[in-house]
Amino acid sequence: MTPKCCFLGFLFSVLLPGVVETQPANESLKPQRVHFQSRNFHNILHWKPGQACLGNNSVYFVQYKMYGERQWRNKENCWGIQEFFCDLTNETSDIWEPYYGRVRTTLAGIHSGWTMTQRFTPWWETKIDPPVMSITQVNGSLLVNLHAPNLPYRDQKGENVSMEYYELVYRVFVINNSLEKEQKVYEGAHRVVEIKVLSPHTGYCVVAEIYQPMLGRKSQRSRERCVESP
Repeated sequence: MTPKCCFLGFLFSVLLPGVVETQPANESLKPQRVHFQSRNFHNILHWKPGQACLGNNSVYFVQYKMYGERQWRNKENCWGIQEFFCDLTNETSDIWEPYYGRVRTTLAGIHSGWTMTQRFTPWWETKIDPPVMSITQVNGSLLVNLHAPNLPYRDQKGENVSMEYYELVYRVFVINNSLEKEQKVYEGAHRVVEIKVLSPHTGYCVVAEIYQPMLGRKSQRSRERCVESP
């Protein structure tokens, strides 16, 4: 078997040290590790190719359903694709409801069985990106501007909806580089934060994170923004 081909007979053999396992070809084609990844409620289904699929000739078919529904629905934009992911954001937009996704593959007329995800509820499983932050020096103080990531939805005007829709709390930390000391200087909902009482001729770095009280979940920290006080 070359690295760019798949076994297309009824049986597929996997050679292990001292052991030969034989399984139906359609089973060896089944996609592996089918799961959702969610960031800011952008919900993407991911998978790995089956054991028998070592080349680029396999195509994949995606279905989804809400928990409790009997019928699976085809995802038209992910029907017969060669990528290993499928965007199901619009199909899983009721973020408090649980969903399932599943994937099968076809190669040269041979169809695999379906591989299904575990139950996925966007509200509980999405990860929040850190805020985008900018800093301006004003009269010896630092003015910190914070922007939450956008949701994958638009309002009636066609504008992006911010994650702030879900009542976020910002946490801002200042690091005094000369003392190598970090201090939390703000926690609240304001997107513009003024940091006062800076020592002259001192380097400071600022980082921020988002906390969502209802979820009890916080983002990773933003990238450090560093300045030198006058």
